[in-house]
Amino acid sequence: MSAYLATIPSPDQGVWHLGPIPVRAYALCIIAGIIVAIWWGERRWAARGGTKGTIIDMAVFAVPFGLVGGRLYHVITDPELYFTEGKNPWNAFAIWDGGLGIWGAIALGAVGALIACRRKGVPLPAMADAIAPGIVVAQAIGRIGNYFNQELYGAHTDLPWGLEVYQRFNPEDPDNLLNGVATGHIPLPESPVHPTFLYELIWNLLVALLVVWADRRFKLGHGRAFALYVAGYTVGRGWIEMMRTDTANHILGLRVNVWTSILLFVAAVVYFVLAGKRGPREAPETLRSKDAPGPEETPVSESPSEGSSVAEPAVAGEPEHVKVAAAEAPASTEKPAEDAPAEEPKKTDES
Repeated sequence: MSAYLATIPSPDQGVWHLGPIPVRAYALCIIAGIIVAIWWGERRWAARGGTKGTIIDMAVFAVPFGLVGGRLYHVITDPELYFTEGKNPWNAFAIWDGGLGIWGAIALGAVGALIACRRKGVPLPAMADAIAPGIVVAQAIGRIGNYFNQELYGAHTDLPWGLEVYQRFNPEDPDNLLNGVATGHIPLPESPVHPTFLYELIWNLLVALLVVWADRRFKLGHGRAFALYVAGYTVGRGWIEMMRTDTANHILGLRVNVWTSILLFVAAVVYFVLAGKRGPREAPETLRSKDAPGPEETPVSESPSEGSSVAEPAVAGEPEHVKVAAAEAPASTEKPAEDAPAEEPKKTDES
């Protein structure tokens, strides 16, 4: 009992069925993360003077692009899971079985965001700054799905927060343990293990706090908040990736995602420095969508009621104090004199 209380238990399953419909914890976490990212990004965009609803419109393009990009990155970096002997290539499309690469999601999602920004007439770097902390929080929420899938953990550990991982069984498809259920809580040989997904979850939340603090303190603009997110995330992802024991391709002794983290960290730092030379952050008026309604105009009565006075339009070039005096002068209520004799014009030497 004491040993059990000193570890973190794993859920018995990650998939439930409502009749023929599977409900997957991983998918629910992804959806929840997307909702949080859009909601927070919308608030940050509006706080900077942007048009409300722009982030939601952007998500219509960015989210599907991102899902496709995330899947492509996973398939490209782990092709042996789908295109080797005995594997079914059609499973490359089975996104519901897990397997999304964040960098593919960011890269192709940025293409969708760019399309939306062009349609709205707003700068993409400013939008990236607005959604940066929301994205990394969405990644943190997505790691909870890895917990339910009982995946992406590290090597054996005796630390008090070690994760117990159990054998799962799927009588209908013995090879598809992702949809299996742990019966009897039979631990795997390496259990307990490092909960690396939990490490990354905590790291992501810290990165979100860093981005928010730096953005408020230094008024980051031109994509610098997004670059800070990328740099901060890759630092944590690099060392956490090296703790994981799941199968991965290696280049020069390092996992592919470690190399990706190193390259993106360098690129993010360089961009952060160079973008800082562009001056202050974008002006609020540049964040207004081109299809946003203009400022409200003062309504003008087309047919003023009898007895009301309407100021005459100002003459171009008229001094400002004359315009103000004319506007404030009360309308005359005296009637013009009737049958007043016309005054004879005075003769001059020129006539």
